[in-house]
Amino acid sequence: MKITVGSTSIPAMMYGTAWKEEQTKSLTIQAIQSGFRSIDTANQRKHYYEAAVGEAVAEMMAQEVVSREDLFLQTKYTYQRGQDHRLPYDPQATFPEQVQQSFLSSLEHLQTSYIDSYVLHGPYSYPQFVDIDWQVWHAMEELHQENKVRFLGVSNVNSEQLRTLLSKAKVKPSFVQNRCFASAGWDYDVRQLCREHSVVYQGFSLLTANRRELQAPTIQDLCDKYQKTLPQIIFRFSIQLGMLVLTGTTNEQHMRQDLKIDDFSLTEDEVALIEKIA
Repeated sequence: MKITVGSTSIPAMMYGTAWKEEQTKSLTIQAIQSGFRSIDTANQRKHYYEAAVGEAVAEMMAQEVVSREDLFLQTKYTYQRGQDHRLPYDPQATFPEQVQQSFLSSLEHLQTSYIDSYVLHGPYSYPQFVDIDWQVWHAMEELHQENKVRFLGVSNVNSEQLRTLLSKAKVKPSFVQNRCFASAGWDYDVRQLCREHSVVYQGFSLLTANRRELQAPTIQDLCDKYQKTLPQIIFRFSIQLGMLVLTGTTNEQHMRQDLKIDDFSLTEDEVALIEKIA
């Protein structure tokens, strides 16, 4: 399944590589072999192993399973407060310099000459988008203008911050990546802003953040009706809401199942029911 970003079609399912550690390379290979063509990582060694993603991609390309053009690679710049001691930049450098250093490190890790989507991995503070964020965003805009990055994005953002960014940025974000809680209407306020401004909403933790809500009998009834797994029902629901779905499963069978959701559709009433499940 595909989703449109501007005039570009990209996969509607993305494989997330957070918290995989030493399994990152093998699981990324497994994901590509299972059919994933969109991979999410970050230059944040605390939670991601970006270099191992690059090793996996290089191996799959060497085996001619995929070409670079087949893949959509997304990575992130992360502030120091979100990092551990393994920083991808000089902490004494200016924020624009940190962006440049982190980006060059990502190119080296991923063994590529360009990044498809470059994401600000959460604003500097809450609840507003502050001057430091603008310094970083302008540095990211320069990478975009130099054709080193195809799209820009922001993650872990609230509606106020996103509204500010959309109103003042020269290069608007093409993506918002947020943890998606059913208890907040599946991030309704941010999703509405995204819809109004043609921004693609990337939802993560769709299953793990909503374990209680997904135990509802209604969900099991839908699994029985369509003969699909719970993840397949929720991912199909999310795509019908207009989301790009992230999954980080470590199970090869689940990888293949997660991608096999284009052979059924939920009704409008069923989508509305899940949207209000909380």
